[in-house]
Amino acid sequence: MSTNTSFRGKTVIITGASRGIGKAMRLAKDGANIVVAAKTATPHPKLPGTIYTAAEEMEQAGGRALACIVDVRDQASIQKCVDETIAKFGGIDILVNNASAIALTNTHDTDMKRYDLMHSINTRGTYLFTKLCLPHLKESARLGRNPHVLNISPPLAMEGHYFAGHVAYTMAKAEGAEGIEVGCASSVQLLNVDYTDNADSYPHLAPLERAALFWYRVIQTAASDNLHGPGGWGCRKVDIMSDAAHAMLSKPSSGRVLMFKGQGLFILLEHSLDFFTDSISIGYTGHFAIDEDVMRAEGVNDFEHYSVHPGDDLIPDFMIDMSKYQTFKSKM
Repeated sequence: MSTNTSFRGKTVIITGASRGIGKAMRLAKDGANIVVAAKTATPHPKLPGTIYTAAEEMEQAGGRALACIVDVRDQASIQKCVDETIAKFGGIDILVNNASAIALTNTHDTDMKRYDLMHSINTRGTYLFTKLCLPHLKESARLGRNPHVLNISPPLAMEGHYFAGHVAYTMAKAEGAEGIEVGCASSVQLLNVDYTDNADSYPHLAPLERAALFWYRVIQTAASDNLHGPGGWGCRKVDIMSDAAHAMLSKPSSGRVLMFKGQGLFILLEHSLDFFTDSISIGYTGHFAIDEDVMRAEGVNDFEHYSVHPGDDLIPDFMIDMSKYQTFKSKM
């Protein structure tokens, strides 16, 4: 069966999509059906945007949209969103797990309410949303509609200084999106039973792509404004994440853990640096990609237009292992 890599008519659920990175996804411009899944139904006194204003923007961009009030901590809330999505659009082809909670406080200053919030959103919410969408993603695979799951999550290095000062948050990321990413990618062969003529033929994995994406330099969002000050100084626009996600999601899904030939994407998988130069061009499954490298693989070498303030010195994200990244850069 041929794979349809066009976004037109595809249905995409994006969690945490009322503002920031989630709202910036450019898939609507290509005619996708966008489900804006987030909690913000009424305007926040300090932050712009609701699920309804985001949905309106998606439709103005050229797509169809559905605004769903969703608390990713609540199974019934997620199931309601999934059911409403199926009722309106008939299926689910792409899930972007973008919803996240962050508190960069040390152990002494992190109360258990905040700890529980981060783990229930970053870990449980990501797992549960994926679980409840999976039957519909499998159906998308059966129909050759190029299904993907994309987690917005860093390639976490299991070293002490990445935990120091914010143990609870880093734990939530390590246990959550990272564990889910590697685990689900490794177990994607379970889908094989449903959609191959010979379930014992191991190489014929079901075509469901499972990958993660994160930023190399800090992206301006409400969270970054709180951490680094307003104005976006030292930050990039959300557009680079939108473009990188678009590039990843447009690749044919394969369910195989291989990368692009000769493109040298920077990937941290199981805490090691891999520099792929001879791999077959298949997909991103099981890998943690960095926005800048995804775009470089797409032929982009000038990133200045992504800066909020062109010419500004950009802030590296603290979750990225810069020593490994620079080692990678020296090989390009």
